[in-house]
Amino acid sequence: MADPTAFIHDSMPLTRTLGVTAEKLDPSEVVLRLEWAEALCTAGGVLHGGALMTLADSAGAACAFLNLPEGATATSTIESKTNFMGAVREGGVTARASVLHAGRTTIVVEATITDANGRLVAKTLQTQAVLGP
Repeated sequence: MADPTAFIHDSMPLTRTLGVTAEKLDPSEVVLRLEWAEALCTAGGVLHGGALMTLADSAGAACAFLNLPEGATATSTIESKTNFMGAVREGGVTARASVLHAGRTTIVVEATITDANGRLVAKTLQTQAVLGP
């Protein structure tokens, strides 16, 4: 893949709007990054949980897509649960997603979000439906 960020932006336009960049797109791991910006914050300058969940969902969706079984064409999130462990008031965050289960009808993905210091900020577990032609 020549430009992983362009792939993410083209397949999920919201990632372009938020400024998400792709550091790694591989079936074994997807790594996406989001920089802190005031426009993405809630009270007190804290990066909004919805922005973090969007980052995790995007990383998970890309990872699931890269692990689709033969004949499948896309995925769709059907369940997602996020636990937040800390607030982010500056710098960026990185989401690392990997597959826990790749089945014929569903793919389960785990995403870990860390801040610029490597501190755990959030953990997401999601199920992606496998979509056919």
